[in-house]
Amino acid sequence: MNLAYVVRCNFGDASRETAWNDWYSGPKLAQMLRKPHFLTVQRFHRTSGIGRDYLAFWTLSSADAFSTIEYTSDWGFFEWKPYIIDWSRDLFATLSGASVLAPRLEDGQFLRLVSFEGLSDKIAEAKRGELDAVRPGTVWHKSVGLDRHSPLLGISVESSDQPLGAPGGVNEAIYRPISLLAITKRPEEFNLVR
Repeated sequence: MNLAYVVRCNFGDASRETAWNDWYSGPKLAQMLRKPHFLTVQRFHRTSGIGRDYLAFWTLSSADAFSTIEYTSDWGFFEWKPYIIDWSRDLFATLSGASVLAPRLEDGQFLRLVSFEGLSDKIAEAKRGELDAVRPGTVWHKSVGLDRHSPLLGISVESSDQPLGAPGGVNEAIYRPISLLAITKRPEEFNLVR
């Protein structure tokens, strides 16, 4: 069953931000996709709503990705670390138990991300019900590891960069792609992408 590895952050030095994005969307993504269990990745930048400015949405074939020698010996933001702020990394599985699918966006589409930072599981679940009543079709994921910043995470592909209007206590952010969807070159590990 594929998992979502969601990395979010802000960047603290505008004068270096372009160079950091060039590194992260190029050599860094390529480096990570060579590691076992890393299947896909796409980077995004927030255009509106509440949330961190940058999002990397990875799919993994296993949580074992974080315990391999390839990962533990060579990961992180390296020289960029002093400029990375509000960093989070969370691991999610789908609520349905199906494999996580990498979102496929066409030109002009945006990724909507809904999170429940600091809310209990019970309150997040109630808020999820409110959101589903107003906007069905969000794909929901439950926290299963790492930092666990949000008990639930919702994603949907949207044609507008305007938030849909989340209830109080809910972070709803709209992101535009800033990299292509990158897919591992190890097809034997790759299950599903939509």
